[in-house]
Amino acid sequence: MTIALWAACAYCGIALVLHLASIGVAIIRCRAPRRDRPAPAGAPPITVIRPLCGIDNFVEPTLASTFALDYPRYEILFCVASARDPVVPLVRSLISAYPQVPARLLVGDERVSANPKLNNVLKGWRVADNDLIVMADSNVLMPRDYLQRVLASWRDDTGMVSAPPIGSHPQGFWAELECAFLNTYQARWQYAADTIGLGFAQGKTLCCRRSDIEGLGGLPALGAEAAEDAASTKLIRSAGRRVHLIDAPFQQPLGYRRLADVWHRQLRWARLRRDSFPAFYGLEIAAGAALPLGAACVAAAGAGYPVPLVAAAFLVVWYGAEMVLAAAAGWHLSSRYPSQALLRDALLPILWLEGWRRQDFVWRGHAMRVDEPSRAS
Repeated sequence: MTIALWAACAYCGIALVLHLASIGVAIIRCRAPRRDRPAPAGAPPITVIRPLCGIDNFVEPTLASTFALDYPRYEILFCVASARDPVVPLVRSLISAYPQVPARLLVGDERVSANPKLNNVLKGWRVADNDLIVMADSNVLMPRDYLQRVLASWRDDTGMVSAPPIGSHPQGFWAELECAFLNTYQARWQYAADTIGLGFAQGKTLCCRRSDIEGLGGLPALGAEAAEDAASTKLIRSAGRRVHLIDAPFQQPLGYRRLADVWHRQLRWARLRRDSFPAFYGLEIAAGAALPLGAACVAAAGAGYPVPLVAAAFLVVWYGAEMVLAAAAGWHLSSRYPSQALLRDALLPILWLEGWRRQDFVWRGHAMRVDEPSRAS
């Protein structure tokens, strides 16, 4: 066997081992708990800030879930840039429907960075009654023990805890494709990285102490990057502390999606990752099945084995393991998953190249660039 064939065999084997190891880690970390966590003794008061912009799919149940948390002391601050935003009447009706939960709607658009979400959150950050703050996107569906699970991930070396989104309630093929991106690919690798001490924050859920962030430059310091979660990760690491992921991450109900919706969201995230962590982004080209499958086919052809049979066996193991993960974690799983996972991995190299090619993206109607300055003009 030539050196090239040995190299192809070695690469395919290593990639498969890493793939299966990451799945094993995710199965352990991402299983849904069998019962709700009770609030800890002496539970600290928490402020939950939810930035709002427009009407998302399932927006009413996701926002209503904030009022149903089984936690003794928390307040909710809903933040919106404009009083004309269509989500405002819904928020006001929810606040009226749950008078027993301290909640306020804050309206205003003070621009301290190029990041509209960060600008929106700032007014809530300033008036929060508590030092411990959880910032959660409006499309996160909170279980009743949401805050307990956030606190359970706090360690002595923690500067922030976070959780990636888990796609749920998809409607149609393209929404299920987004689940294949979010769940069995991105969340899986994020938990593998976190387990070896390389946790990265993701803006769906961010929990921190306001006093810690203020000591590092305050909330405007998170505008040093186009994405506040990337800036958070770098800021926390610069202070010698770590970002930890929350076990059993939280659902983002997807509803109906078009292919363009899925593509543009993934492209936005790719460009943000490339700008913030280029070395790690460079490795992503090897994270899907395309390169290992090619190596397996080269090795099979060189060794005289039937290439179609080897390719089929490889894909059964690769995607079968992903389906085991989805089933074990209680994530959405349909009979169409193999075709969606194949399409996802066919798109990944294109997505990776597009991430390098340009710097612009659109977020909720805002045209942005990954190289925008941190301060708004």
